[in-house]
Amino acid sequence: MSLIAGSYEKFIWGFKLRPLNPSPDSQSLTLTPLFSYPSHLSSITSVATAGSAAASGGTDDTVHLYDMSSATSLGSLHDHSATVTSLSFFTPPHLSFPLNLISADAEGSLCIYEADPFVLLKTLKPHRKAINDVALHPSGKLALTVGKDECLAMINLVRGKRSFYCRVAKEASLVSYDFSGEKFYMTMEEKVLVHEAEDAKLLCEFENSKRVLCIEPGENGILFTGGEDRSITAWDTNSGKVAYCIEDAHPTRVKGIVTLTSKAGAEVNEDPYLVASASSDGIIRVWDVRMAVTEKPNPLAEANTKSRLTCLAGSSLKSFKRPQVGKSVPEEKHDAET
Repeated sequence: MSLIAGSYEKFIWGFKLRPLNPSPDSQSLTLTPLFSYPSHLSSITSVATAGSAAASGGTDDTVHLYDMSSATSLGSLHDHSATVTSLSFFTPPHLSFPLNLISADAEGSLCIYEADPFVLLKTLKPHRKAINDVALHPSGKLALTVGKDECLAMINLVRGKRSFYCRVAKEASLVSYDFSGEKFYMTMEEKVLVHEAEDAKLLCEFENSKRVLCIEPGENGILFTGGEDRSITAWDTNSGKVAYCIEDAHPTRVKGIVTLTSKAGAEVNEDPYLVASASSDGIIRVWDVRMAVTEKPNPLAEANTKSRLTCLAGSSLKSFKRPQVGKSVPEEKHDAET
């Protein structure tokens, strides 16, 4: 598992989660630093990763690209004219490398890129004001966006057009699909709403004690939230109730959460219940969430970046052939898809 985090201090941080003991029976893990350097001219606002590809966006209006496997920079993208607010990779289930990168900014613009090589395919403006967050459907054909105009938009990524746009009750800061794509979640301060993806029907809603700053879907209808309450809460989205909670997971507010699926967890060890979290004081922790059902767990691994973290992303996919920025790709690239 690879983790990438961004900070207010312009630094990007890359980590690899590895077993501390090479023995297959070992449950001890460690976060090994891959790189850290000031990649942006100002604060980093969003990060995304898939396989060994990673991207970061900042208030300097740029998107920077990285190869996590070699800890190198792949270049940068300069198609935005405002703060980059959200980044998402699309990776088909049968591939170990992303096909597309989606980025959004504070002027309401959305950019669609081909990921290998990184070439801009389309720019559109689905919102009148800043886009707060973007969620990609597992099919890669649709995306949801929420913005400061208090609206929800659906983007047809195949045609590169907005297909749906409506006002919501309140400005939503976060949006996400579940693993199946049958539900989506919207966050409005302390409240999280669960909707059916097909017709946007409201299924349930739940309210946290304090403002929610990050959400991440888990397996079996679980949604993880973190925020100003400094805890990691697992909600059962079928009932709208708390399944379990890691209280005081961090000494300060939680700014990012990353979950692993069973398949992904098996690449680190035989434990499929790993969740990583990052807080604004610079600490990244990895948890076994099964322990939270019966007792307060201790972190399995921890790293202190000593910076003010703003975002966290993770990938457990295998490495893929290093892409290029805006250059042609040799024919051999298609061998992995057949």
